[in-house]
Amino acid sequence: MKKVKFIEIKSEIGAGTRGASLGVDAIKIASLDYGSSLFKKIESLEIPNENHLLYENPQYPYAKRIKGVLSIYEKLGKAVSETIKNDVFPIVLAGDHSTAGGTIAGIKIAHPKQRLGVIWIDAHADIHSPYTTPTGNMHGMPLAASLGEDNINNKINKPDKETVDLWNKLKKVGGVSPKINYKDIVYIALRDVEPEETYLLKKNKVKIFTTNEVRRNGVEKIAREALAHLSGCNLIYISFDVDSMDSSISKGTGTPVRNGITEKEAGSLLVRLIQNEKVCCFEICEVNPTLDKENLMAENTFEILQKVVSQLN
Repeated sequence: MKKVKFIEIKSEIGAGTRGASLGVDAIKIASLDYGSSLFKKIESLEIPNENHLLYENPQYPYAKRIKGVLSIYEKLGKAVSETIKNDVFPIVLAGDHSTAGGTIAGIKIAHPKQRLGVIWIDAHADIHSPYTTPTGNMHGMPLAASLGEDNINNKINKPDKETVDLWNKLKKVGGVSPKINYKDIVYIALRDVEPEETYLLKKNKVKIFTTNEVRRNGVEKIAREALAHLSGCNLIYISFDVDSMDSSISKGTGTPVRNGITEKEAGSLLVRLIQNEKVCCFEICEVNPTLDKENLMAENTFEILQKVVSQLN
């Protein structure tokens, strides 16, 4: 039995497609359509976002709206750390995936000396930096920020001094950098990776379970092997990007990719992982109802969320 708290961060300043900030409310609407009282039963805290920056021209082409992302890292990090220190399990309901760096910072603020493992269930690796990003969108950078990774060897951009200074501040939020190590990351359903990221994944021998492996070996075995790989960690954080699921299930995310896991596989996988006593935080992100039909992605995501919460309390 764990006391659970929702931390809502309706931010989409890290994404290239508009609409992810509406994802949290779309999940809530799905809960109402199902007649669920989940959002009545569980305390919820909403973190102020910086979405007003969407109406301004992005100042830094290789790290768009990074000042806003830095502010969110600090606010979200504080909320996550305080929640954990109060012996409550935070479930972060996020817009775009850039906020995950703030969540990781929060865990490390609460437990600075603990070794943190990350299970990243996502179609994308999210280890770009301002030096390597093809788009400048910050939702492709949260793991690089948490790893303190610049990937200068594969530099394709020349960010200006102010961008570099802000990026360095982002990496150091929470007073610890790096916050995680490559050997303590497990990717599941990863399948859309740029060459600069592939270089880092291969160089650091990062553990990856493909969709085909999930299908071939079954969810139980993948979950067991993922947790075994992180057995040296004191704590585990699970980040679930809904684009880990196949694009045929729903178009309701900004960057859908073919050959993903099914909603049933995602739900079963998360239920199995969340039961591990080391798991200290769970995050869901990238639901975008503006791209969807009949709120299908949010409904699938709500069903998964409900299963996860039922395992915790």
